Amino acid sequence: MSAIRFIVPGNIEHRSGGNLYNARLVEQLDALGVPTEVVMLDGAWPPGRPEDRESLGLALRGPEPAIVDGLISAGAPAEIAAAVEAGTPVWILSHMAFTDHAALEARSLAAARGVICTSAFAAAKLKELYGLERIHVALPGTLPAEPAAGSQPPHIVCVAALLPNKSQLLLVDALARLGSFPWTAALIGSPDADPDYAAEVRAAVGTSGLADRVSLTGELRGAALEEQWHAADLSVLVSAQESFGMAVPESLARGVPVIVRRGTGAEEALGAGGAGAAVDLDGGPAALAETLAAWLGDTQLAARWRAAALAQRKTLPDWKSTAQSVLAAIRS
Repeated sequence: MSAIRFIVPGNIEHRSGGNLYNARLVEQLDALGVPTEVVMLDGAWPPGRPEDRESLGLALRGPEPAIVDGLISAGAPAEIAAAVEAGTPVWILSHMAFTDHAALEARSLAAARGVICTSAFAAAKLKELYGLERIHVALPGTLPAEPAAGSQPPHIVCVAALLPNKSQLLLVDALARLGSFPWTAALIGSPDADPDYAAEVRAAVGTSGLADRVSLTGELRGAALEEQWHAADLSVLVSAQESFGMAVPESLARGVPVIVRRGTGAEEALGAGGAGAAVDLDGGPAALAETLAAWLGDTQLAARWRAAALAQRKTLPDWKSTAQSVLAAIRS
């Protein structure tokens, strides 16, 4: 196959699941002998300003296949349609639906040669919203990792940028109800994506009297992030909306069980292997606190979750499989 142009947003600077997926996909396409030209488009995506969409139109010129990140394509149906009409095979890589721009997104998805989703949950959402049938699912892979050693007292991690959707305030509220149990926790994620919300989270930790038990580490990479994973006994991802949740397989790759919010794509990432729990959080933090208390107070339950996570880490797909799935979609 000739080179693939991969057009990605330049306006997401914090570590996100979408950015990580895109980067790993490029690495593996190159490893499979398919050169990839990455085009980073700055802009107010979505929907982008007129000059942003003009830049997209220019980037799509040419006969080579193009993959456009859904954050960009959601607001640019005219540019997607024009490129396809001019002979460019355009595929949209949709990490999640953008319902705030539903009318534009529907037209973009319909105009593209095809759509690739990063989870079955995300694909079902697009089908529900737009009646879209031409969807190929390419699940995220994982990198191999050593099993976490854990800590005493038990250490809980939440790996996500500090954003309202990621619900760190709810997690802090739940942790504040567990004062009788020994534990520590780390909120690992950028405070820069939404500084006001990050300030609320920091204040909540202080006013709850948890400053000596909950650390806000900021965004970590490399050895610093691995150190937190190695110390972890439990991972929590309770986003209000989540198409998959890359932190979930990252946890399982280390044998760390996970608590997720029921009704989100993180349930798909967790699977049915018993390596944690999906919790109904419509009623607020009490249910999360109850689940955390059960894990902290029941050593047999904690051991079952840990054993299931260690078993599940052996079955996780790798990033080569992800790239092969994307290529299969494009070649079809």
